[in-house]
Amino acid sequence: MDLALPERFLSKVAGPDDNGCTAWTGCTDHLGYGKMRWPRSVYVHRIAYESVHGEIPAGLVIDHLCRNRSCVNVEHLEAVTQKENCRRGIAGEVTTNRQQSKTHCPAGHPYSGENLYVTKAGSRTCKICSRASVVAFNKRKKENTNE
Repeated sequence: MDLALPERFLSKVAGPDDNGCTAWTGCTDHLGYGKMRWPRSVYVHRIAYESVHGEIPAGLVIDHLCRNRSCVNVEHLEAVTQKENCRRGIAGEVTTNRQQSKTHCPAGHPYSGENLYVTKAGSRTCKICSRASVVAFNKRKKENTNE
């Protein structure tokens, strides 16, 4: 941590913990990211990063390599594109795991056996519901052309 940071910042830092994270103990937002007024409200991991590396390049965001949103250890912070930050994140994993844990489609048909279709992207589709959707679409299309 750069000693050029003011005492007000340093007084709200604890650690490092067993993972090397230096935790922000001050105010956090609803997602767990530390914030403070500097002079306006800013994320503290950005302040920490800029204290060592200078201004964050345009178009880049700060990624917590440790996945600890309250960490201000500059060795755990890296400037990357938003796309890369999302790619590295766990949100996709969480969504995939939640979807894979479902055993039935919203209509109650099982996601198994002959009723299961897995797309190239890996999402699962109920064949019964897909067929019903195609039949309904074709019926509406036919009714609209007969008017």
